Amino acid sequence: MIVTKRNSLRLAAVAALGALFLGTAGTAMAAAPAATDPDPVAATAPVASASVASASVSAGITAKPSVTSVQAWQLFRVTGTTTGLEAGSTVTLQQKQHGTWVTLPASVHTTRNGSYSLGVKLGIKGLNELRIVSGNTASPVFTVTVR
Repeated sequence: MIVTKRNSLRLAAVAALGALFLGTAGTAMAAAPAATDPDPVAATAPVASASVASASVSAGITAKPSVTSVQAWQLFRVTGTTTGLEAGSTVTLQQKQHGTWVTLPASVHTTRNGSYSLGVKLGIKGLNELRIVSGNTASPVFTVTVR
């Protein structure tokens, strides 16, 4: 086969696309959520094997605020534990704003036993819906009222 510049570009493009699709498929399969999780954070690709499905089902995060009501910009803590995540994983606070989950600049790494404690200050007055996320895993929603 004669390799011309045009053919080598075609081969490079095909190889790059193949690697991209293979990498995307592998990521989607590893991060697939439980079938009952309608959460927009979770991936929507089907799970390829039972071992991957059981790994994503066992991951979980708990979250408990230290208070249920605060003044605007008053510091409070959100504490909890994670299961099925590696030690040192980053957990991040999200807030529901106009029906969409927005990632806030508040994150911390988990300890060796999977626990975390995160300092939070909120400025949007009213009832704030919050959750803690790590990758495709999210805690149940909790609320804090800002006065």
